[in-house]
Amino acid sequence: MAVPEGWTRATVPSEYGMAVVNFRSPDREHRLQVYEVSEASPEASFDLYLSDRTAKPRGFEQLALTNLDEGDFTGSRLEYLADTIRNEPDVGTWHVYDERFVAADGKIYALAAYGPDADGREDELELLTTALAWFCPPGMNCDPAGNAALD
Repeated sequence: MAVPEGWTRATVPSEYGMAVVNFRSPDREHRLQVYEVSEASPEASFDLYLSDRTAKPRGFEQLALTNLDEGDFTGSRLEYLADTIRNEPDVGTWHVYDERFVAADGKIYALAAYGPDADGREDELELLTTALAWFCPPGMNCDPAGNAALD
């Protein structure tokens, strides 16, 4: 996926398929995160995340949950605010776009963009949409137009 130049990459293990991959800006005030989810659909993944069974960041405030299904694309996008994000610096209120979608390999992934709410909300949306446009699932051969074919 597309990530701004100069960002660092780190992975942490996940119990569901691929590791959780985090890309952070040099000042650590912006982050892109991607991982495979285990639920049967993007909607089911958000149903679980937004339920009382799932812990949320301190100060969690849901702003919007949008169904993005259109044509061959299946996905949903959650927009929220949080006072803190675990393992991230104190930037004041965090603004997050979290998209869950069915990728070219038929698996469901989460891709989230994080940043300080104080600098506006458009930068997180731009990070997210650019990363999504270039997203290529593991084991797939993708061209720059976002089309994928099995290796």
